This record gives sequence, C-alpha cells and structure tokens, in this order.
Amino acid sequence: MAEDVVVGSRFVIPAGEFTERFSRSSGPGGQGVNTTDSRVELLFDVESSPSIPADLRDRVLDRLRPRLVDGVLMIAASEHRSQLMNREAARARLTALLREAVAPPPPKRRPTKPSRGSKERRLASKKRRSDVKKGRGGRLND
Repeated sequence: MAEDVVVGSRFVIPAGEFTERFSRSSGPGGQGVNTTDSRVELLFDVESSPSIPADLRDRVLDRLRPRLVDGVLMIAASEHRSQLMNREAARARLTALLREAVAPPPPKRRPTKPSRGSKERRLASKKRRSDVKKGRGGRLND
C-alpha cells in the first residue's frame, strides 16, 4: 500500500525503508478521536539508508542533525481526521525536508560597500531626526 518517495531526480526512497506507527490523535475528529488511530509517525533511518547517494549523505546528515535521534528522522502528522490523509501529509513533509536538505548551498555573499549617495542619505536622515528631537526640549521662554 505504501508508495516510494521521490525526493528528486537523484534518488528515490523505497517504501520498505520507512516505518509507520499509528496512535490516537488529539486533533479534529469529534467522537472518533477516541476510537481511531489516525495519528501517523513516519520513521526514516537517514544514517543507514542505502538509497541516499554517498555524495549527498554528509550534506543530509549535517542539515538534519538537530532533528535526528540515533540517526532516525521522525515526522508526526495528526492534522487530518483520516489516517490515510495523515500518512500522505507525513510523506509530503518528509519529501520537503529531504529536498531542502539535499539542495546545494547558496552562493557566497559578495561583500560590498555602501554607495556615496546612500551614506549621504543616511546622514541627512540622522540630522533630520536630531533636529526633531532638539525641537522637543521643554524650554520656556519668559
């Protein structure tokens, strides 16, 4: 029943690498909340997964390190009333997390200096602000 998760053109995670646990949800569902196991916990062992390419593994582990417990990533979904929709939500969340983790790092920032005009505008606005504050003095001219 479970489908493979396509993270990108580089790799696909087979459904056999996931573990799903179900429990009672505290979310919407009315009286059914007390009887159905609609909450889904999706567990994925990132450290020992053979489907993550070797050149991307370090990047994924580094970026997901705060979320990993013993190398396992856990995603919980309980926002929907049905178990099936929560399963789909958990898989979508996993896909988004992994896509973000394998994305290449952003380009380095190129240091620049403020232009002459921007410096002059900044100083002029500081002068105007200073004049406004000077005008607030509580001096009484008798």
